[in-house]
Amino acid sequence: MGFSLDLREQNKYLDKMMQKVSRSFAILTPFLEQPLNIYMSTAYLICRVVDNIEDCEQPDVWKSARYKEFKSLVAEPQSAHELLLMWETLEWPGISSDERLLMGSELGEPLWIIYGEFPSDVQGTIYKWVLEMAEGMERISDSAHMPYFIRTNDTLITEGVEDYNRYCYYVAGTVGYMGTELAVYHYNLSHSVSNRLIENCEACGRALQKTNILKDYAKDIHRGMSYLPDEWLQDADYSPLALAGVARAWTRKVIEDILAELRDSVQYVLDLPYEASGYRMASLLCLLPAYQTILEAARNRDHLFTERHRVKISRRTMLGCLRDAKSLLMDNQSVVQYGRNMEMKILTALESA
Repeated sequence: MGFSLDLREQNKYLDKMMQKVSRSFAILTPFLEQPLNIYMSTAYLICRVVDNIEDCEQPDVWKSARYKEFKSLVAEPQSAHELLLMWETLEWPGISSDERLLMGSELGEPLWIIYGEFPSDVQGTIYKWVLEMAEGMERISDSAHMPYFIRTNDTLITEGVEDYNRYCYYVAGTVGYMGTELAVYHYNLSHSVSNRLIENCEACGRALQKTNILKDYAKDIHRGMSYLPDEWLQDADYSPLALAGVARAWTRKVIEDILAELRDSVQYVLDLPYEASGYRMASLLCLLPAYQTILEAARNRDHLFTERHRVKISRRTMLGCLRDAKSLLMDNQSVVQYGRNMEMKILTALESA
């Protein structure tokens, strides 16, 4: 890599790629102060590269080769040009055309140029957690390590609740740790604040991942995956695998597990000092839409785990989350009350006639 990008070029590139591969996350980064927004966007896009390998519909042995190459790349970003030229020659079935752009030299290489110029502490944090993520994803196909998956009715399923949680840790809990460490570095937060944040940052990541798992359950079933564990599916006589519907009590169990993670996520926001305003705002813009998504699921409880399973909040609701996040930004007591009110609405919706 024989060139670098100035700050304007970095922001332009990162915004362009975020809009292509994750518009939801792209909403958050403008609220982050410089250069934290660059650190976070770059880290997210590198995680997207890992996700592309996992999501690609190629055999496990093919994926293992790509994971090995990725680990080399994140350790030596100066090797990006040659590796991405090789990746361009490969087939990447199962990922979108926009996601595919990250795996090529023209629009993939600038990401590694930006990452390669980060301060050593920032680069070290990203390296540590994306490596953990990649190694965890690679273990999905390794029967010798958690998370354990089993195959039932042509569907790959996490075996137990611990496997469900471990999977969510690898794909999203790691992001919670990484984002927290980057925020601690940027705001120069004290050890006491940092320690409190570390207690709940993994739950924040798991909460968002579990929300997405519930939201995308039908789509995942159609591609032969169920991240909800066999340990739970047995209690529903495996009817979710056929999208045949479930008892309300079973739906409540799935949702209450997510609510427990969201309670820890509320505490995470409370532990963020007010002066970390950009990161607080971004955290709220993760938390509030998650609550609203679970409320939408609860209101549509009788369609969940059926062919009519659809959980998606409207643009209007998202705009409401943005408005609410601004009002909650500097008011911890209101954050607490918001969480309590949302949980009450969700549980009431689950039980209503």
